[in-house]
Amino acid sequence: MISTMVHSKRTQTIAFCLGIILIGCLIQAAGWMKNDRLVFPSVTEILRALFFLLSQKETYQKIWVTLRHLLQTLAVSTVIGISLGLAEGLSDFLQALLKPLMILLRSVPMIILVVVIMVMTQYDRVPLLASSLILIPLISEAANEGCRRIDPELIDVYRLNSSVNPRILFSVYLPLMAGYLKQAYISAAGMGLKLVVSTEYLVQTRNSLGKAVHSSSYFNEYQDIYAYALIMILLVLAVCELPVLAGRLIQRLKA
Repeated sequence: MISTMVHSKRTQTIAFCLGIILIGCLIQAAGWMKNDRLVFPSVTEILRALFFLLSQKETYQKIWVTLRHLLQTLAVSTVIGISLGLAEGLSDFLQALLKPLMILLRSVPMIILVVVIMVMTQYDRVPLLASSLILIPLISEAANEGCRRIDPELIDVYRLNSSVNPRILFSVYLPLMAGYLKQAYISAAGMGLKLVVSTEYLVQTRNSLGKAVHSSSYFNEYQDIYAYALIMILLVLAVCELPVLAGRLIQRLKA
């Protein structure tokens, strides 16, 4: 059993690395088809730009600004999304009441939402507010579905002693919803970074990856744009995998 799991993880790792190579091949193929080395630089140029950016102190300042926006967005959208999702899962009335709002947040174009928020608040708050509002329905839907999928008989056992309270929410509901929330978190991390960088680009947030992408496109430095894209991929992997690794480490320490 253990050898099978190790072999499966090894196969997934190899497939992931091959997927990265595939991206490089697609960029090269696009360059050959378009015959435009400016927009589609070679993989060598992109890697050279990546290593150059990683050697600059300013790059890490930009990464930290964007990463801070992403973490704040995930924290806000997770707290609000789970709270609304639990409320919807426990009450059919609240689910029907909040459904139009969730549909609105899911369907409204991001550019419209950003423009409205830009008018209502300061520009430095736009990445957090706009991204959070778009991610809340994603997490809320997962929490709602996870809550409704819990075995009613299991919940009834705990309700014999007391009604729904914070202790039951944290010790019963959330652990049983963990599978749905984990998948929503992975999706939210990737989507959240794209939203954060896009809003930073639109409002020109200082010392951010969004601002850096804007500057690179203005000066036609497309190799830097692809290098920043690779940095963003690494950020998403870190945000998604670090909580999993931390959980495994805690389990090993407890054992």
